[in-house]
Amino acid sequence: LVGTFKSIGDKKVMDDIFNCQIAKWTKKVLLEHKIKVKDASKTTKIELTLQMCSNVSGVCLPIEKKFDIGFKESVSNPAKVDDPKETKPNKQPENEDAERGKIDDTSSEIDEGGEDPAKAGSVKLDSSNSEIEATKSGKELTGEIGSFVNKKEYRAQSQAEVGQCKELVKSFEGVNILDDFNKGGLWGLLLLSFLAGLAALITPCVFPMIPMTVTFFLKQSKSRSGAIINALLFGFFIIVVYQILGLIFAVAFGPKTINWIATAALPNIIFFIIFFIFACSFFGAFELTLPASWTTKLDQKADKGGYLGIFFMALTLAVVSFSCTGPIVATVLVQSADGEFIKPLVAMAGFGFALALPFMLAAIFPSMLNSMPKSGGWLNSVKVCLGFIEIAFGLKFLSVADQTYHWGLLDREVYLAIWIALFTLMGLYLLGKMKFAHDSDLKFLSIPRLMFVIATFTFVVYLLPGMWGAPLKGLSGYLPPMGTQDFKLGEYESGGNVSEEALYGDKLEIPLGLEGYFDYDQALRVAAELKKPLFLDFTGHGCVNCRKMEENVWDDPRILKTLREDYIVVSLYVDDKVIKLPKEDWFMSKADGDSVKTLGDKNAAIQQCLYGVLAQPQYVLIDYNQNLLASPTYSDFKSGNKDRFYKFLKSGLSTFQAKL
Repeated sequence: LVGTFKSIGDKKVMDDIFNCQIAKWTKKVLLEHKIKVKDASKTTKIELTLQMCSNVSGVCLPIEKKFDIGFKESVSNPAKVDDPKETKPNKQPENEDAERGKIDDTSSEIDEGGEDPAKAGSVKLDSSNSEIEATKSGKELTGEIGSFVNKKEYRAQSQAEVGQCKELVKSFEGVNILDDFNKGGLWGLLLLSFLAGLAALITPCVFPMIPMTVTFFLKQSKSRSGAIINALLFGFFIIVVYQILGLIFAVAFGPKTINWIATAALPNIIFFIIFFIFACSFFGAFELTLPASWTTKLDQKADKGGYLGIFFMALTLAVVSFSCTGPIVATVLVQSADGEFIKPLVAMAGFGFALALPFMLAAIFPSMLNSMPKSGGWLNSVKVCLGFIEIAFGLKFLSVADQTYHWGLLDREVYLAIWIALFTLMGLYLLGKMKFAHDSDLKFLSIPRLMFVIATFTFVVYLLPGMWGAPLKGLSGYLPPMGTQDFKLGEYESGGNVSEEALYGDKLEIPLGLEGYFDYDQALRVAAELKKPLFLDFTGHGCVNCRKMEENVWDDPRILKTLREDYIVVSLYVDDKVIKLPKEDWFMSKADGDSVKTLGDKNAAIQQCLYGVLAQPQYVLIDYNQNLLASPTYSDFKSGNKDRFYKFLKSGLSTFQAKL
């Protein structure tokens, strides 16, 4: 290298963002660097690295090109090269970074002249299109996608390659996995957990303890302020106890095991059985309790007083109330089990805070104790209603097993029929037409109870059209997919970019009438043939948010049209346990070294190794050589979500078309 980069034909300006002088060009960019050729018979290796960003889509694309340039001795002219003593030939100039021109984002074409060694490193960019061009021994080196090459980099050829994944997401500039979409999911989980904690409060195991515990603090403390501090500590320790439980759950299983728990048939069947047992307990068939010796020992430690005594009081509350809170805690933890370590902690934080809140408020405002409803038969009614809800939740887990293993037992209309029956019975119970073992006589119908009756029967009426194919978007994700329903009054237009029959299409489907593929490698090959970008949908049979996205976002006419006409849609089910890969396609996952023999495991290995996460849904736009076209995105049901998702698809399409 001789000298430093020089900017040709540019205008120097001060840039407000970079706070330094930069070079700006119109239409074309020319950067020049001189080199001294020691041996003209050899080629010079050139490595070009730059980044282009769009002010329209907000997408930045890193570009790296490596190529060799040959020189003829006849053009080697040392006289035209600066004195090599000024700069050592093999040493990078110290001020290169300061001198190097910054490329404006309106420029996109690169050209390189390889004749004159004094200009062999020159590059120019043209804003007329988004292609990258360079001259290499008379041939054009382009930034187009190029010929199809499927490297299958998610497969390990030996144990030494395990853990050596080259995540395509990390190589794509500006991608942040923990973006606003996941944050929204955590807030939703926190709200759900908080509501579950409030439900646990109004059960016979917890509600009567509020006045007892607060009165104890008020009597035992020497001052009002001391009582408030102790009650606040008690509430804080309740949150800590449930946080410890969430931490144990997250650490004990880990993301992959938690994901297996959430998707595999065996744990989901076990969960359904457990929830059914919990429901029977709520109905009064028997009572679930932890060993009495645990309560006795904790109670003895709580009597010692001090901060440690308050902690053991909180722990005693958790143990004593287990028969009521245990099923609810289990429900919340299972809902948080989708492969992310943080979710069980968030879930238990919301649940613990809701449980602790009335204890703290009642200590700060003792007059609240006088306005609280008295314990009575209504608390048992709450338990019975929770029993109906437990069965309804439990069906979701049975449905996951049914879909994962393609049994076809719990189709959408069967599922809806059971829910309609459950909530009809719950409404009749609230009206006093049914009575369980521990219920008191219902002498009259109170106004709050009447409101719950109205809400319950309204929900039943809402469910009824679903038997004829109504989408019921408010429950999207909790019901089996629409494709499992035999009778539907309306159908979506079918279509998609396909050129051959999809592998495994007899057992899997893409929602909303879209046609596409279910095998990653087949989809890449077809995309190369049709010259189309790919829309990767990492999904699952038991993925609630996947169904919500499909029924609330994908159904937008603009989005459906774009997916149908401009992309090859690839639904990659990570939790399918039935579909076996041909024996010749078995491989070792580069992510964790596991042997991959099923389609679900293959899709999970691809997502974990190449795209950096193991949670669904994840949406990725790539070309047929696996180059990212936009930052991956996730579930998002907030206001304006359809517009964001549509722009996401259009952004990837624009990037792909620019590379053709």
